[in-house]
Amino acid sequence: MNRSIRVTKKSKRGRPVTTGTGVQIGMRWHESTLAQIDAWIAQNGGELTRPEAIRRLVEQGLVMAAAPGKGKHR
Repeated sequence: MNRSIRVTKKSKRGRPVTTGTGVQIGMRWHESTLAQIDAWIAQNGGELTRPEAIRRLVEQGLVMAAAPGKGKHR
């Protein structure tokens, strides 16, 4: 006998996972630093969000720090 009601897989409730299982870090930023980040965004096409710009700046800083003889403090 055929079922009269279709059984469908229920979707999970809540928001979908968008960024993976990373650790969220909340920080407070001074207006002067935010202005510098916004200026950097404007110089680099102006299409980035602040969080994405901060990720890219951190990645660049880490690459520079890992380069031999570069990124070292005086």
